[in-house]
Amino acid sequence: MKNQLSFLAVAWLLLLNACTTVPKSPAVVPEKPAASTVPPVAPVPVAVLKPADWDALTGWTDDDILPAWDAFLQSCAVLKNQPLWQETCLQAATMRGQDSAALRQFFESRFVPHQVLNSDGSGDGLITGYYEPLLKGSRKQSKRYRFPLYTTPDELLVIDLGEIYPELKSMRLRGRVQGRKVVPYYSRSEIERNPASLQGKELLWVDDAIDLFFLQIQGSGRVALENGEIVRVGYSEQNGHPYRSVGRLLVERGELPLEKASMQGIKTWGQKNPGRLNELLQQNSSFVFFRELPAGVPGPLGSLGVPLTAGRSLAIDPRAVPQGAPVFLATTWPNTDKRLHRLMVAQDTGGAIKGSVRADFFWGFGPEAGDQAGKMRQSGRMWVLMPAGYEPQAQAR
Repeated sequence: MKNQLSFLAVAWLLLLNACTTVPKSPAVVPEKPAASTVPPVAPVPVAVLKPADWDALTGWTDDDILPAWDAFLQSCAVLKNQPLWQETCLQAATMRGQDSAALRQFFESRFVPHQVLNSDGSGDGLITGYYEPLLKGSRKQSKRYRFPLYTTPDELLVIDLGEIYPELKSMRLRGRVQGRKVVPYYSRSEIERNPASLQGKELLWVDDAIDLFFLQIQGSGRVALENGEIVRVGYSEQNGHPYRSVGRLLVERGELPLEKASMQGIKTWGQKNPGRLNELLQQNSSFVFFRELPAGVPGPLGSLGVPLTAGRSLAIDPRAVPQGAPVFLATTWPNTDKRLHRLMVAQDTGGAIKGSVRADFFWGFGPEAGDQAGKMRQSGRMWVLMPAGYEPQAQAR
């Protein structure tokens, strides 16, 4: 039976050509997502995690640990059930109320930093940003509110390949059944040309197509309704098609310079070219489905299942960096050379976050967060903090 399932999974992999993780992705121009491959070859090489000394983490002693500590305790709600983290999280729970110096000592005495290296041994990578946007919307369709947020359709198949091939952990295959065949799920352009396939799955309606597009890229957000209610929405599923950067496409077409291919630059282009906007957005075949989150949730939920912390949560490739782990990030503030070195926590993933030294910095909620996120495209280095005794796995080849 397992061999039959394995054959089926490979067949679907070849057919759909769309392995993805949670598809939140930066608004700036990311690198092209890697194409899917047949097992046992991994689509993206796993990082090399090289043990390092604490003095290699420039700025470690200057950082205020407290905000990252609160984020780490959120991670422990999940990590405490894993043998590697059980004792560490139990000890962390006894440290509430301690100052930054005591918490830093906690990490130094119980953790070992591991520098994240690319497969070629280099340590530099791309750091982008994302945020939680605010949209205007309604629970009913109208002339103003005519762009729908959809919940997950019943016909969408989601296959966890990691259950069959451990080397494909965190990768899922998506499609639908047509007759006796499994075929790719509808692309963005197909959904928008024939919305009848999702009739009845409308969660909310919003007033701006490009804001909705970027909500899908960010993966979560808030919608302000006409009655004053604020609805928080989060990622539910994705159609299985690969993410394509429309900012990069505008650069390739010669319509935007690279330095303006940010979220803000793309929105400005759309305002100047309303008749061409749909054609541009449909070049990204990836499409995200949402769910309404409980009103009391303190922040958007990352792929780890815990609320994200502004300025301290990081989206990573889970094949490279263990989810939930603290990560010391050495980068610069958006569009500057000003040093941004701080302790983060790996609590999210993203469709365009592929590779080893690659991360997405969560800036939080609102216009200022959106401004920073939209501009961020910096070089950076990363160190994962793992409990003493952790043995890095061999690099996938």
